[in-house]
Amino acid sequence: MKFSDLPQLGTELQRRLLDHLGVAPADATDADLMIGLAQLVRERLSQRWAASQAAEHGSRRVYYLSMEFLMGRALGNALDALGLAGDAAAALRTLARRLEDVQQQEADAGLGNGGLGRLAACFLDSMATLDLPCFGYGIRYEYGMFAQTIADGRQVELPDPWLADGTPWEFPRRHVLYPVRFGGHVEHSGGISRWVPAAEVSAKAYDMVVPGHGTEHVGTLRLWKAAAPVFLDLHAFNSGDYARAAAVKNEFENISWVLYPNDSTPAGRELRLRQEYFFTSASIQDIVARHLAEHRRFDNLADKAAIHLNDTHPAIGVAELMRLLCDEHALPWEAAWAITQRAFSYTNHTLMPEALETWPVALVQHVLPRHYEIILRINQAFLDFATARRPYDNEFLQRLSLIDESGERRLRMAHLAIVGSHKVNGVSALHSDLLVQTIFADFAQLWPDRFTNMTNGVTPRRWLAQCNPGLAALLDRHIGRRWRLDLDQLARLAPFADDEFFREAFLAVKFENKRRLAALILAATGQRVDPASLFDVQVKRIHEYKRQLLNLLHLISRWLEIIEQPQADWVPRTAVFAGKAASSYHMAKQVIRLVHDVGRIVNHDPRVGDRLKVVFVPNYGVSVAEVIMPGADLSEQISTAGTEASGTGNMKLALNGALTVGTDDGANIEIREAVGDANIFIFGQSAAQVAERRAAGWRPRELHDAHPRLPAVLGALDSGGFSPEEPGRYRDLVASLLDGGDHYQLLADYDAYIAAQDRVDELFRDRHAWARAAILNVAAMGPFSADRTIRAYARDIWAVAPAVGPGAAQC
Repeated sequence: MKFSDLPQLGTELQRRLLDHLGVAPADATDADLMIGLAQLVRERLSQRWAASQAAEHGSRRVYYLSMEFLMGRALGNALDALGLAGDAAAALRTLARRLEDVQQQEADAGLGNGGLGRLAACFLDSMATLDLPCFGYGIRYEYGMFAQTIADGRQVELPDPWLADGTPWEFPRRHVLYPVRFGGHVEHSGGISRWVPAAEVSAKAYDMVVPGHGTEHVGTLRLWKAAAPVFLDLHAFNSGDYARAAAVKNEFENISWVLYPNDSTPAGRELRLRQEYFFTSASIQDIVARHLAEHRRFDNLADKAAIHLNDTHPAIGVAELMRLLCDEHALPWEAAWAITQRAFSYTNHTLMPEALETWPVALVQHVLPRHYEIILRINQAFLDFATARRPYDNEFLQRLSLIDESGERRLRMAHLAIVGSHKVNGVSALHSDLLVQTIFADFAQLWPDRFTNMTNGVTPRRWLAQCNPGLAALLDRHIGRRWRLDLDQLARLAPFADDEFFREAFLAVKFENKRRLAALILAATGQRVDPASLFDVQVKRIHEYKRQLLNLLHLISRWLEIIEQPQADWVPRTAVFAGKAASSYHMAKQVIRLVHDVGRIVNHDPRVGDRLKVVFVPNYGVSVAEVIMPGADLSEQISTAGTEASGTGNMKLALNGALTVGTDDGANIEIREAVGDANIFIFGQSAAQVAERRAAGWRPRELHDAHPRLPAVLGALDSGGFSPEEPGRYRDLVASLLDGGDHYQLLADYDAYIAAQDRVDELFRDRHAWARAAILNVAAMGPFSADRTIRAYARDIWAVAPAVGPGAAQC
């Protein structure tokens, strides 16, 4: 076909292949086509981006600081935002290629790991879609967190070289460069403090575009790369000492190599602190520089900058802004503090005291001596304020202090974030209530109006329109396309739950998605699974409080019962696990190994056949989730009540027509309220009951010894039934339940969980009743849009308005 006979995008793509990539269209690989198409899309977005930046000039902006941004692949989202997905598919068909295959050539951006990073990515998408002036700030990790592989059932961590071949989506900003300093000492003279650092690294900016949907607005994600001030010790190199020659470069640039370096060693802990300060300092310096360029004064900084801390990783920014204002720009302390408190806001993501980030005071003094001084002054002023309200209550002051004096003195980062912010929010109704009742109760007593709730949400563009095109097309035919920008439109779907023909169409879409997931499972694990079976999915970070082990206890119990009752009417079930364990988290890694050992036994047991399969999909990330979410029948959200802040996987799965089995925890409660008790499987204790049981002295062994099923289930683990080559492999897991206090109360919820799974089987046997419940779940997901969440943030916390008029709502 001649260029002149092609549609515009097809012509541009073929010319791009020839002129920029040096390859004939007929010889282009899928990777070549991905790069060429991405470059064309990038050019179109760049024009919108420049216009957006011009429109934002002088506006109040949101600056969203996050250690993670789990963005996923960019090409499909960009094509969708530009309305070019159809044109791109047509252009590729002329070359006998499929858009889906070309998109898979793009590596997932290694910028995050779990819910924190995916939430940040959804929020950037919504900010851009709602025309809000916004910058995301993070780190340009060269090797991600890690690429997870499995060897003999064990998690093995390898570097994730997602930037090995470059990425067409980033824009190096060579003129945007900031010094970030560490160590040294502080000199004081005439009321002026001067930090004399021992080391300095350069923070280099790389921008990525965040396209809005239904608008031409484009947001910015600015990522920082650490660059050594001296790249090579040439004298050492010429002397043959090649290791020392590169040591300086590696010493500094490792800051931006890996997300969450292993912190089980002193060197690892120091690297983490340096990493957090590095990106926070560069971001705050950039915010201040932009403000001065646009306004040339500081008194209105808090009127123009809404700086949001996504968890405590960037909380050191409170002290950094004070350092810049007081030390670098000579503002009086009181004026600087007033600006700082008005500028910052903070989202908390955990209720577990042990998960709240703290740093040894000695380490902070060593790495950031000036910041430690600033924090001490903030703390003294704060404790004076608290003393005036509750004099002579030393225990109250000890609980509030930014410095934990019990045992090793440690800096409490959540406390710093609260004191330095004007608003603090939780991420679900239950979480926000528990924050002010438990871990932050003392702060809430001082500042009751400072705390609020912002229930999380997900973007329907990626998590329905793009990842589930079959369901999206079905919705479009029956309720129109507007739901992409107004998820409340899904409520119009509810009457179709009683339409037999719609239910059949819905089930057909689900089955095709399950076939796609089955193909992924086969490719990733070598295990064949039946798409007609119930796909039971638990995909999330591996952690004890998320209770993947409780899921496994049910599967072991089910396996034993199938063997005992082979003639019973068992609903065939495929249990799908995925998720990464932190590299130093032994117990979580044991759970991953147990999933594989259970699968190894169960999947090859001829007595069980296809009635039960257990699989683990490795290297869970956005692109894997985009296949799993649409194919799931059952969504496992089974954390101990009172431990999960919100969850967003629960929302994504329900949005794609999965029913939830879960505890009354996090956003599960709000999902239950939205979908109705008949369309969700809630089980187990409430958060209050968990606390009561713990306070009363929870004795799991007594329950176990009197239980009709648990001794057989745990005995299969303890005796080596799933690890005959190493019988003691899982004794520590069993001991943690029976003799270690069963901290997350798996055994307390075991019976209720088994009963809930029985209810799941009963409903799944009636395919139309199941479809009806699934459709009603989709119809009720309107409140869980990230657009709704961001509108609330913009209105109630950030006070930010759109930079431009609403874009044309083209879907």
